[in-house]
Amino acid sequence: MNQTSSPPTAAPAIVLRAVRKSFGSTVVLDGIDLTVAEREVVALIGPSGSGKSTLVRCVHQLMPIDGGSIHVHGELQGYEQHGGALRALGENAIAAQRQRIGMVFQQFNLFPHMSVLRNVMEGPVQVLGDTPDHARQQAEQLLDRVGLLAKRDAYPRQLSGGQQQRVAIARALAMRPQAMLFDEPTSALDPELVGEVLAVVQDLARQGMTMLIVTHEIAFARDVADRVVFMESGRLVEQGPARQVLSQPTTERLRSFLSRVNAA
Repeated sequence: MNQTSSPPTAAPAIVLRAVRKSFGSTVVLDGIDLTVAEREVVALIGPSGSGKSTLVRCVHQLMPIDGGSIHVHGELQGYEQHGGALRALGENAIAAQRQRIGMVFQQFNLFPHMSVLRNVMEGPVQVLGDTPDHARQQAEQLLDRVGLLAKRDAYPRQLSGGQQQRVAIARALAMRPQAMLFDEPTSALDPELVGEVLAVVQDLARQGMTMLIVTHEIAFARDVADRVVFMESGRLVEQGPARQVLSQPTTERLRSFLSRVNAA
């Protein structure tokens, strides 16, 4: 594995350099170079199978990369210097790195046997070592932030999909992450529930949270993202300011993709 050991000098929030990932003979990420600045919101768009979800999962270390490097706030992810070479970190060290980045998935993954409040409290108590009183106070603040304080005693089965996803966002924020990753956060929702989740993400953007968002919601990407990155076949094809890229694409592949999306 050809890892890059030197962190980027400017140490922005997230940096991928020559990142490669394959599943068998299928190349999913083909030498990805991408930088996300502190407080920047970057939306990843592209057709199914383009590598978007794999990219954010690699940033979160849910799957190992096959080559290149990923730095988060200047720290190499998954590896450490040892005797002039790079050595893979142990699972505990990887888990500690992973805690600094929140992740929200397509599916909500809430604990069904716990109330909404307990779902949000669990990570800070069990992982961060917060006292139950402090975790409860923070959880209530976050549930209020996502508009669900009144549902704190409810169980996931009693919530709509949009409400469950908002709880999942509150749960991720409870770990006090330095950045947030979203993997198609609205794809499992009925159309009428999409807006309530996107409103929460938009509020996070206004408050300066660094975010890397995989989304098929083109209008949302235009309105919320600072920058849009179009992926196809495991490569970054076009990127730039969100409104400019989506209104005046320079590549035929992005023009064709947007045409298909608009037609649908």
